[in-house]
Amino acid sequence: MSASGKSDPATVASLLVEALPYIRRFSGQVVVIKYGGNALASSIDELGERGESAPVLGTLATFAEDVVLLRSVGILPVVVHGGGPQIGEMMQRLGKAVEFRDGLRVTDAETLDIARMVLVGKVNREIVSTINIHAPLAVGLSGEDAHLITAEQRSAQLGFVGDILRVDPTMVHSLLSQGLIPVVATVGIGAAGQAYNINADTAAGAIAAALGAEKLVYLTDVPGVQADRDDPSTLIGHIAAADVEGMIKEGVVDGGMIPKLEAAAQAVKEGVGAAHVLDGTVPHALLVELFTDAGLGTMVDQ
Repeated sequence: MSASGKSDPATVASLLVEALPYIRRFSGQVVVIKYGGNALASSIDELGERGESAPVLGTLATFAEDVVLLRSVGILPVVVHGGGPQIGEMMQRLGKAVEFRDGLRVTDAETLDIARMVLVGKVNREIVSTINIHAPLAVGLSGEDAHLITAEQRSAQLGFVGDILRVDPTMVHSLLSQGLIPVVATVGIGAAGQAYNINADTAAGAIAAALGAEKLVYLTDVPGVQADRDDPSTLIGHIAAADVEGMIKEGVVDGGMIPKLEAAAQAVKEGVGAAHVLDGTVPHALLVELFTDAGLGTMVDQ
């Protein structure tokens, strides 16, 4: 940085030159970006507090800038989002007890209604509107629309929690062909029209595979996979998809990172070029990961 606080022109030029081959490589390719509920939490709270004319602040604003920039250089971004923290907060506001089994939210009919309201009616709309501040490109949809995500009940004990049976990417391809940015809320639909709450990490991986995506990126609130999750210096920069199962069994990967790594590995095995897990609360993390040699987080590939 110069004394005036502006970036040195030579540094800026160097970064642009470094980005150029990546832009050429990924132009015309689909990049599926899963924007996690934890990365969203502070931004959604800010958006809920601001007035109509107030500027958009926080990580959601920079994420929206990144997504529009990707589209502007010919890359085809598809955003898939969760909203677990926001669902939990709404349930508490409504006096609804929150229950988890094996890390999954028990979803009765009332909880499903809350989840659909939050995911489709709140979180999806905030992401869409923030992207559209920069250009009228984002279109919100859910897995129920045009049977994008067909699901079945995982178990009676979990209620309306679904496992994905099939992803039909026809509508997403149509939107991409029109130059638009699909933003997908992860609610699926069963054969009889019953809605199901779907794990967003799993949904992002399945959508990436169905679209033949070049990249699948998980934006969360941690730097990536760490050998010691309390020590950022132990960040693991690269993992082979074939090694993920063993790392889970050995306890190197645990908690909320398990569904991300499982979905990432499965997507790579089904033809996705590579998957990445990185900290979405870092400004412009998506651009740094895709367009620089060093990157930021953990990459999963063959």
